[in-house]
Amino acid sequence: MNPSQSLQWISTNVKPYLPATRITGIAVGNEVYTTDDDTLKANLVPAMVSMHSTLVQLGLDSYIHITTAASLAVLETSFPPSMGSFTPELAPQMSQFLSFLAQTKAPFWINAYPYFAYKDDPTRIQLNYVLFNQNNGMVDPNTHLHYDNMLYAQVDAVTFAIARLGYGNIPVQVSETGWPSKGDTNEIGASLENARVYNRNLLVRQLKSEGTPVRPNQKLEVYLFALFNEDLKPGPTSERNYGLYRPDGTMAYNLGLTSLSSTSTASLSLTSSASPSFMLQRRNKEVLVDSSGTKLINNLIRSEKSDR
Repeated sequence: MNPSQSLQWISTNVKPYLPATRITGIAVGNEVYTTDDDTLKANLVPAMVSMHSTLVQLGLDSYIHITTAASLAVLETSFPPSMGSFTPELAPQMSQFLSFLAQTKAPFWINAYPYFAYKDDPTRIQLNYVLFNQNNGMVDPNTHLHYDNMLYAQVDAVTFAIARLGYGNIPVQVSETGWPSKGDTNEIGASLENARVYNRNLLVRQLKSEGTPVRPNQKLEVYLFALFNEDLKPGPTSERNYGLYRPDGTMAYNLGLTSLSSTSTASLSLTSSASPSFMLQRRNKEVLVDSSGTKLINNLIRSEKSDR
């Protein structure tokens, strides 16, 4: 990216909204490393370097980090978590990317969806394990760490993959996770009840500031996908039904936030793929929401109360 283009973009899309909007991260691209575009992959880190240099120039680099969101498909091995490793063909590019993250103290963002693992193998994967419900879980045979849900296992697999390339201190954050409330007949597990259970159980864990078994004292930052259903999105039915809200602003289902809101000040972050290519976060009573969504969590709570 040309430095002047980077300066123009940040000056137009970021700087005018500060400090009223708390912007903490800019994602340069989404799941670029699992595309077939080698030119795009090669230019990703240079683009991030340019964006970071602009932040330094504007004195914003201590407030905003630059990164990109990766798909779990960047991993060759994810189970058990301690065997997590990147695909060999991505290793050189990942090393360059991880070097940038280490130098700028930015996190590794991963899009992690236990739903897909369950949908593809429902006979071997326990539904309770992927929904954060009570279950026996699994023990990593190498670390002897116990996992009671798949999301934490996926995150720790990424942590081990990063460490294998020599970068053990880079934090891993979940840039997307969620569960569809509706799906086609072959999309096993896509249901309103499973979506409600997954997202509510995840929220409960966020309110407890939980970390993963590998990093129990470091709260796992999670961005919930999504704020709104995307009724015009192509693909299977599930792709249009990840939202907490319908496109008309009504609730897709009751998440049960009312009973939780009065007892905790922890934060939840929501994302929408209809937002710009960066994540905007707005603080409102310690609740973070993607700024492209005009309805905050408080609106959700009021909606739940009105549905009673």
